[in-house]
Amino acid sequence: KYRFKKDGKKQYLIINESTKEDSGHYTVKTNGGVSVAELIVQEKKLEVYQSIADLTVKARDQAVFKCEVSDENVKGIWLKNGKEVVPDERIKISHIGRLVLFQKAVTDLGIASQILKVYLKLIFSVFVIEPPKIHLDCLGQSPDTIVVVAGNKLRLDVPVSGDPTPTVIWQKVNKKNDLVRINDDSMTPSENSSDLNTDNKLLFESEGRVRVEIHEDHCVFIIEGAEKEDEGVYRVILKNPVGEDKADITVKVIDVPDPPEAPTISNIGEDYCTVQWQPPKYDGGQPVLGYILERKKKKSYRWMRLNFDLLKELTYEAKRMIEGVVYEMRIYAVNSIGMSRPSPASQPFMPIAPPSEPTHFTVEDVSDSTVSLKWRPPERIGAGGLDGYIVEYCKDGSTEWIPALPGLTERTSALIKDLVTGDKLYFRIKAINLAGEKRPKFWLPRHLRQTLVKKVGETINIVIPFQYVPSTQWIEEPSTVYWRQCPNFRLRLQMQGSLTYEVTLQIENMTDKAAITIQIIDKPGPPQNIKLVDVWGFNAALEWTPPQDDGNAQILGYTVQKADKKTMEWYTVFDHYRRTNCIVSDLIMGNEYFFRIFSENLCGLSETAATTKNPAHIQKTGTTYKPPSYKEHDFSEPPKFTHPLVNRSVIAGYNTTLSCAVRGIPKPKISWYKNKMDLSGDAKYRMFSKQGVLTLEIRKPSPFDGGIYTCKAVNECGEAEIECRLDVRGNQ
Repeated sequence: KYRFKKDGKKQYLIINESTKEDSGHYTVKTNGGVSVAELIVQEKKLEVYQSIADLTVKARDQAVFKCEVSDENVKGIWLKNGKEVVPDERIKISHIGRLVLFQKAVTDLGIASQILKVYLKLIFSVFVIEPPKIHLDCLGQSPDTIVVVAGNKLRLDVPVSGDPTPTVIWQKVNKKNDLVRINDDSMTPSENSSDLNTDNKLLFESEGRVRVEIHEDHCVFIIEGAEKEDEGVYRVILKNPVGEDKADITVKVIDVPDPPEAPTISNIGEDYCTVQWQPPKYDGGQPVLGYILERKKKKSYRWMRLNFDLLKELTYEAKRMIEGVVYEMRIYAVNSIGMSRPSPASQPFMPIAPPSEPTHFTVEDVSDSTVSLKWRPPERIGAGGLDGYIVEYCKDGSTEWIPALPGLTERTSALIKDLVTGDKLYFRIKAINLAGEKRPKFWLPRHLRQTLVKKVGETINIVIPFQYVPSTQWIEEPSTVYWRQCPNFRLRLQMQGSLTYEVTLQIENMTDKAAITIQIIDKPGPPQNIKLVDVWGFNAALEWTPPQDDGNAQILGYTVQKADKKTMEWYTVFDHYRRTNCIVSDLIMGNEYFFRIFSENLCGLSETAATTKNPAHIQKTGTTYKPPSYKEHDFSEPPKFTHPLVNRSVIAGYNTTLSCAVRGIPKPKISWYKNKMDLSGDAKYRMFSKQGVLTLEIRKPSPFDGGIYTCKAVNECGEAEIECRLDVRGNQ
C-alpha cells in the first residue's frame, strides 16, 4: 500500500488506493530537521452510466436487474423494501467489471434498491404479475357439494390470489345452463351479457339475502336463511390481465319433507280401520325414515298419536276406536332433519260393527210346500242400526245357499212358499246393516306381531283370538303342525322347527290373514382359527375368529378357559368376553398351559370349544421375584356420629326408640346414659347396633323415664357422645 521514492534531493511517499482511513498528519524527519503535512481524503464522486430499470415479469419467471457505475471497485448492497437481500439458491448477486447483476426467481413483488459504498442510492421496483387462483380444499373432489339445512345461514370463505387484484364474478348456473349473475365487483351490467341471463337481478356486494363480500385475499359467499330455491351450482370466476380461474360449488339445501297427501281409510270395522297413504312429493333432500300417524274425533281439537316407533310401511291398521264416533286421520313424514307439517285430514269416517246373529231361530210350521220361520232380533245391533234380514236355504247334500225371500225383510218372521215336497232343507238367517255381514277377523296379540325367538326342538303353543267359527287353513314352510279349534274361538298351534307361518280365516268368500314369524335358534359353533400369538413374562396373548355357525342368533360373547398341562383342569379366565383377542395374565412360572374358547348366544354356550394346539410355556427368569413393600395404610379413626339423636315427646305406655348413627375404626364400644346414669344393667331398656345404626328401646315409658339421654362411643382413637331430651306425657 505504501511506497517510498527518491529522486535526487526529493523524497516521495506514495499511498496506493487511498481511503478515508488514510487521512491524518504525516511527518518526515532528517538530520537537519522535521517536516509535517496533513492528508485529507475525500469521497470520490461516483457516476452511474446505466440505471436500474423497473421490471414486470410473470410469477416464477427470472428477473435480472443490471446497472453500470463509473468505478468497478465499488461493491453494492441490495435492499428489498428497506431490508438487505441475502444471496441464496434463488437469489444471486454478481459483479462483472463495472456491471452489478441481481438475479432472482420472482415469487413476490416489492421495491428493491442498491446502496453503493460511495453512497449512491439507486431505487427501482419489481412488479410481479400472478395469474388468479382459487384456493378451495374441496376442488378436485367429486362432488363439490356443500349441504346446508333450510333456514340456516351459509357462509363460505373462498381464498383467492392474483396480481393485479383479480375481478370476482359470482354466477348461478340454472338447470337450463343459463347463468344467473350474483355479484360482479367491477364489471357493469352490460358486460358479459352474452353469458348471463339479462332478466336476472344484479345483487350488489352488501345487499340481499344472497350476497358476496369482497376482501383483499378472499371473498365470502353468504346465504341468509337458506331456502329450497337457493339450491344449485354456483360458479366463481376470477379474472386479471394474466388469465382467469373458475370453480363450481354445488349448494344442496336439505329440509324436512313436504306433508304427505291426505290418507285414505278402508276396511272399516267395529273398532278398527286400515289407513293408507303415499310418500311426500319432496323428501327434503334426505330419505324419509318413517311416518307418524295421528287420530282425533271430528268434534274435538285434540290429536292423539297412534305410534311411537316410526312406521316404515305405507299402511297401518288403527285399532281401539269407539263404534259410532266420527274420526279423522292425518300423517307426518320424518327424515333426518325433522318432522314435516301434518297432512290434510282424511275424510271423516265412523267405525260401524255388523250386528250379531239373530237369536231363537226356529221353524214354527211346515206344510207340503211352505215353511214358517220365526226369530228374535240380534242381541247387539250397534251404532249402524239394523236394515233387515236375509233368509237363505240350502238343500241337503248341496253347498249352494239360495235366497228364500227377495231382498231384505224387516219382520222377525217369514213364510217360505213354493218349496218342493219331500226335500230336506237347511235354513239360515243373517242380520244386515251399513257394515254389511259380520266378517272374520284375527286379533293377533302384540307378542305375536314381533319375531318369536325359540330354541330348536322346543314345543310352541300359540293362541290366536278371532271372530266367528271359520274354515281355517295354515300355510307354512315344511314342518310338523298340529292345530285344533277351541270352544272359545281360539286356535292352539304346536309346532317344531319352522320360520314363517300364515293362517287364513275364511267364511265363504270373506277371508282374513295373519302372519307369524318365528326365529328358531340353536347353540353356536366353536370359534375358528384360535392362535397363541405371543408369550412373555406371566402373560399369553390369544386371537381367534367368530364361529362359522352363529346358531341363527347374535354372538353375545366368548368364554375363555385355561388348563395346566399337568392336571388339565379347566378354569374360566373371561366370561361374556366380547372381543376376538385377549391377554391371559397371572400365569405361574415354569408351567405349560392350554387354552380353549366357547362362543355364546341366546341359546347358551357352544357344545364344543376351540383349543390351542401347542401349550404356552411360561419360562423361568432365573431371578427371585421380590414383591414391592408397601406401607400399610392406617384406616383407624375416632368415633364420629353421622346422624344425631333427636329430641322426642311420646305418650306414656307405648314403647319408644331413640336412634342415631356412628362410625369409627376400630368399632367403638357403645354406652347409653340417662341423666348421666348408665343404663346397661337396666332391663327396662334394650340396646341394638346394626351396621353403625344405634337404637335404644324404652319399654312402656312413664313420666319418670323423661330426661336427658346420652349415647357415648369409645375406641382406642378417641371418644364421642351425643344427647337428646325425651319428654313422656301422661294419658289424658
